[in-house]
Amino acid sequence: MTGGAQTIGVIGTGRVARALAGALGPGVALWGRSPEALEGACAATRGLAMASPVALLDACDTVLIAVADAALPQVVAQLAAQPTPHRPLVAHVSGASGIAVLKPLHGADIAAIHPVMTFTGDPVAEAARMAGARFAITGADAVAEARARTLVARLGGIAVPVAEAQRALYHAGLSHAANHLVTLIAGAGQILSAAGISDPGAMLAPLVRAALENSLAAGFAALSGPVLRDDRATVAAHLAALARDCPDALPAYRAMAQATAATLARDGRDNTAMRALLDTA
Repeated sequence: MTGGAQTIGVIGTGRVARALAGALGPGVALWGRSPEALEGACAATRGLAMASPVALLDACDTVLIAVADAALPQVVAQLAAQPTPHRPLVAHVSGASGIAVLKPLHGADIAAIHPVMTFTGDPVAEAARMAGARFAITGADAVAEARARTLVARLGGIAVPVAEAQRALYHAGLSHAANHLVTLIAGAGQILSAAGISDPGAMLAPLVRAALENSLAAGFAALSGPVLRDDRATVAAHLAALARDCPDALPAYRAMAQATAATLARDGRDNTAMRALLDTA
């Protein structure tokens, strides 16, 4: 090994890469395809620029690949093209991918380490938010998993193992919650705007925050509203109003109401008429 035994490197210069480098502290080795972006990332995190991904791998005991999913195979191919004289931990931080993409890296311990966090471009704040956050880890073997756990602990996070075969399902759950929540709130704001509300966000904020906290604490038991009450007259009025004044939001409202009614039915609620209303609306 030509570098220090505990040196950590980050491949990538985007939001996640900068947050990770910032959390790991000054002196982290960095590489990115764009010289300008690399210079900016090093300035923001007090990192050390490397000439190539292979040079970074050669110098580091641990390498985190924080690039777009589509770029992962290319980066791995670059790293695999030249054997390394030591046995580094090489991990990517993609949520959707497991360790299969890292298999060409013979002689390395490989793992997928995904921070369950949204990144907006503020590395200082995001480094702080990673403390106490969950990290989904998938190691190729017990040694790789142990090294991944050590790295997550250094970041202040909590490691949660996810089997390789369940990575896509795991990521679907996160995307369903985080990404579709944005779509849901945007749609609700659109509906309120159509109803003449000048500041939909201000109106929604207390309600949505309370509903989120309640659902995280109690799960589906936190449900309230007309579908739970089997109030078909109110739901029919909603559907008619949306069809008339906000038709773009109608499919999402109907789909969510159908999902809610179906969950209630699976829990033993007799709501056949409500489900028929939603199915035929």
